[in-house]
Amino acid sequence: MSEQRFIVVEGPVGVGKTTLCGLLAEAWKARLVLEEVEENPFLPLFYRDRKNYAFQTQVCFLLSRHRQQVKLGQLDLFSRKVVADYMFEKDSIFAGINLGENEFALYEKLAAVLARDVPKPDLIIYLQASLDVLLARIARRGRPYEHDMSRSYLEALLNAYNSFFFRLRDTPVLVVNTDSIDFRSRPGDLEGILKAVERHRGGMQTYVSRLADQAR
Repeated sequence: MSEQRFIVVEGPVGVGKTTLCGLLAEAWKARLVLEEVEENPFLPLFYRDRKNYAFQTQVCFLLSRHRQQVKLGQLDLFSRKVVADYMFEKDSIFAGINLGENEFALYEKLAAVLARDVPKPDLIIYLQASLDVLLARIARRGRPYEHDMSRSYLEALLNAYNSFFFRLRDTPVLVVNTDSIDFRSRPGDLEGILKAVERHRGGMQTYVSRLADQAR
């Protein structure tokens, strides 16, 4: 088992974070922590009217994630590995594209105070996918509140994620392109990620799946 005790899987909407988290938690017999997306009452309203509901949506997510992360920080991370399908900084990525200048400035002040309480992950697995692949996956899973998500919004989100991880320096990252990967249906894809995590020793590394190339 790898030395990392707190591992986060991150990436844009529809990339497969929760699926991979569940499989990793099962393989490692780890505690699984999932973000509480469905409990945000402003999210459906946000996708229909971003301008009027962005700030409420972001603050609701921020407080929910802070509450979860504080509880996580109180766990004994040395007794059991933890796998989460989001990082606390995730909300800032969304806030950066959803909020106006004044709202974002206020949000950032609140987020900076709350961030002092949350634990830092030992490794982030950053899942990437092309825009068309993400749109197809979002359509396939059929969440009603995602029907109003535009192509331009998802593209902006992709760019914001890439910008965040390009600047990230203080947390180890494993970058995985998932366009041709199927963790659930092809066990070899999952095995490849497990081995890549075991080999990861710091900094930013990119995982390339040979099995994915063969499956094309």
